Amino acid sequence: MSLANQTAVTRRLEITPKAPPLPGDTDDPVAADEAGTGPALGPAAPGAATGTDAASDAPTGTDTAPGSALSTGAAPGAATGTSLDTVLDASAGRALPPTAVTAVLHAFGGRPRELPPRTVVFIGSTAALTGLPATHEGIPVRTAPSPAHALHLAHHELQAKTADLALVAGFQEPLGRAVTVQTLRRAAEAVAADDSVLGVLDFEGCAGPADEPILRPSRHSRRLTDPAAPRLLLWSGGNAAEEQRVRRELAPLLDGLFPEAFPALPTTMPCGQAPGPVRAGAVTTAERAPAAVAAARAGCAPRPRPVALLFPGQGSQHTAMAAGLYGREPVFTAAVDAVLELMGPEGPAIRADWLTDTPSLAIDDVRRAQPLLFAVDYGLGCMVLSWGIRPAAFLGHSAGELVAAVLAGVVPLSDAVAMMRARVVAAVRIPAGGMLAVAAGADTLRPYLRADVVIAAVNATSQTMLAGSTAPLAETAAALRADGHTVVTVPATSPFHSPAMAPASAAVERAYTGIPFRIPALPLYSGYTGDLLGPDDAVSPRFWARQITDPVLFQPALDQLLAADDMLLVEAGPRQTLTVFARRHRAVRLGASAAVPLLPARPTTPEADRHAVLTAACRLWQEGHQLKGEALARLWTCAAEEAAPAPATRAGTPPVGVAS
Repeated sequence: MSLANQTAVTRRLEITPKAPPLPGDTDDPVAADEAGTGPALGPAAPGAATGTDAASDAPTGTDTAPGSALSTGAAPGAATGTSLDTVLDASAGRALPPTAVTAVLHAFGGRPRELPPRTVVFIGSTAALTGLPATHEGIPVRTAPSPAHALHLAHHELQAKTADLALVAGFQEPLGRAVTVQTLRRAAEAVAADDSVLGVLDFEGCAGPADEPILRPSRHSRRLTDPAAPRLLLWSGGNAAEEQRVRRELAPLLDGLFPEAFPALPTTMPCGQAPGPVRAGAVTTAERAPAAVAAARAGCAPRPRPVALLFPGQGSQHTAMAAGLYGREPVFTAAVDAVLELMGPEGPAIRADWLTDTPSLAIDDVRRAQPLLFAVDYGLGCMVLSWGIRPAAFLGHSAGELVAAVLAGVVPLSDAVAMMRARVVAAVRIPAGGMLAVAAGADTLRPYLRADVVIAAVNATSQTMLAGSTAPLAETAAALRADGHTVVTVPATSPFHSPAMAPASAAVERAYTGIPFRIPALPLYSGYTGDLLGPDDAVSPRFWARQITDPVLFQPALDQLLAADDMLLVEAGPRQTLTVFARRHRAVRLGASAAVPLLPARPTTPEADRHAVLTAACRLWQEGHQLKGEALARLWTCAAEEAAPAPATRAGTPPVGVAS
């Protein structure tokens, strides 16, 4: 079963009441809560699961500490939230008070306003439920006659896309002195966010909502041991001599290694030591490994440049872009599946057209180009985050700005996909048009503008895009070519970033009303303002709607980004279009900043996709960034086929395959 159709448990906590205070003890959990000293939930790092932090700190995802105030793994002295003595005592009397909701929220150490916009609390209790609010500080509260029933309700809301995060609390009878609280998310989105997934809930064997679902281990890939597949070898030293020593020690190991064991070698060496500043790496197969290690160039990176992720838009798409990662890299695969699942009934058709040589709709059709670019850009961004990279900034081009907004915390993924769908529906109703890339500056092109043909994007020095309706745009292209200008038709069937799209802009502005936009948690540079995105624009439906008609000011935005610091620009998208633009920037030409693509410059083989990603990861390592070896290893040790079903357990106990 696809992860997109499953619900994952990302954290489980047991909340226990505080032991009676000793004489003279002045600890007051309620006072501590009111003081606001509890550990905040967010904003979480991009790609992290908001509301489920600290799951990685718990060996099983279940924290139990009888006698503690609220056993959540919080630091000593942190706020303990509402005391459960009142809750449990009332429950014993067969009535669950409103303080139960507060206790559930505080189990995660945060405040309601810091949770994702579509968080829902589910309370399942065999005791009577009296006086519980329908909402708590803006968060909906659902009740159910049992903990199992609450899990069913949460699952249905997550799959119906009416909730993005569910906090499920089970108060059982006979009542013990603990309450189990679990966080649930759609499984594909949890994996895409590199969350700590404890397992996925299996409802297939349930006769009804009274039956407790089974919690199965999350298994979405199987291991490979193909020595012919390229992998990454990374090593380092405290100085040049030490790096050379490590390299010499690697040589005999690789020469005498059984080929099938090559994929299982550690990603970084030496093992168990902090990486040194002198680093080298190689993308190689088992057969070529000795020569590749010997030929690798080492460099010293005492201070890595901050990473900025760049997301390309319309014109970069091609059939099967990044398909070499789909089914081979779990985070990328789950992220793409999550986006396509949120696309609704059209999702499977979009996936099919992406992966075939004979699509039902051409890849340049707006109904394919925009959704697939969003899915691929988002998947690549999530993959880089799963390596342990924490970007200092984001910059998107056209449709890529919406991906940047998701990862910067401006809009939830489900809403961003809805925004993308609204854009596509509105764009289809606009008469056909297109876009041109011209090797000239904007001032040079102004005399050629006619009718509704306008400057659509300022990408780099002498790199400008025009857009307009079909006939006027064709006339403009002919005039430019006649005067000796280099003109390339951009793969697009709609005149984005031109006045012709005004009716579409008005339609999507109405659709965007009510979306819970937030101020960016991380710097987001906008191609529509040419600068850092301000709080007013970030939360404005009109700003996001006007992107269909307004020009993209990529070069001015890049100017501002590179003026803030020397950056390592990583393009998370196909074709290397933004990498080419960035490499023409003065800061990159002088070597102060650098641009690295994740994918090949043109359509090629699946193996080339994986090789390009590994090469980019090697560059990040040599730059001095800390990378998660186990995350990188998935690129050469995972396949799409699922393993045989594992033994299962009930949701109330740790699943088989999860450390306990």
